[in-house]
Formats: sequence, C-alpha cells, structure tokens
Amino acid sequence: MKKLIPMLFLMAALVFVFNLYSQDATYVGAAKCKMCHKSEKQGEQFPKWESRKHSKSFAVLSTDAAKEIAADAPDNPECLKCHAPLADKNAELKAEGVGCEACHGPGSAYKKMTVMKDHAQAVTNGLIDYKSEDDIKKQCLTCHEGAHDKPFDFAAAWEKVKHPIPEK
Repeated sequence: MKKLIPMLFLMAALVFVFNLYSQDATYVGAAKCKMCHKSEKQGEQFPKWESRKHSKSFAVLSTDAAKEIAADAPDNPECLKCHAPLADKNAELKAEGVGCEACHGPGSAYKKMTVMKDHAQAVTNGLIDYKSEDDIKKQCLTCHEGAHDKPFDFAAAWEKVKHPIPEK
C-alpha cells in the first residue's frame, strides 16, 4: 500500500503534464494582449491597433460597398479569411477583425506575463517571431496581394502599422 500511493501520485502527475502539453494552442483575443500592450513602455501596441483599419476590418464587411462585392460579405468565408481571419478558429473573435493573433499566433500558451518577459520562451510557446521585414511582408501579402485589385505598397503600409516595443 505504501508503494501504491506514490505510484498513483506519479501517474496522475504524468497524465496532467501530458494533457497540458498535448493541448492545442487556442486564440484568446486582443483583449488579453491589451492588458500588457497598452502602455507607453510597451510601445502602445494595443491603442495603435485599435485606432487602425485592421481592428475595423470585419465592420467593413457590413458596408454597402462590401455588399456590392459579396451580398453575404459578413458571413462569406472568402471575405472572412482576410477581414476576420480568426473567425473560423474562435467565432467570438470575428468582430475584432485582424487582431493580434492573426499575425502573432494563438496566444493561450504565451500570454502569461512570466512567459512574455522572456522573448525566447514566448516564441517556444507559440509567439510568431518575424526575423525580417521580408517575413512580415510575406505574412501581409497573404491578404493584401491583389486584394480587390488594389495595389499594395508594403513599405508604406508597414510604416502605418508597425508597433515595436521601444528599446530599453
């Protein structure tokens, strides 16, 4: 009996750890990012996003102009894949448009402050780290290349949306 209890405890711990690491990362929404990424010290990423077109991209689908392109624009999967790219991952995130995780990956495993304080640990936990502007451009072009037959000037667009953390 004395050996059985520690063995059961060990097995329960192993099952817990296995379940913890076997879970898929989930999308948690921009509101979770806001908690830390709203301050001047962090570069005011959230207020910048909130004031720009990416945060309003889903709302655009309800305009008359959008309905001329697709009558069912707010529910059309072709429209949603760029105007609300996380809608198929988490329906609650549809209204946030192109939120943080559309570019930075599902945040459930890296959202904790203890993880985010260590960039390498955040990346290990799923934060997408772009090594160069070419990598960023490639991500942007998944939606902006030839979109609605409008030209896309990456350099000008990147100047409008970039949101770095200030140097310490």
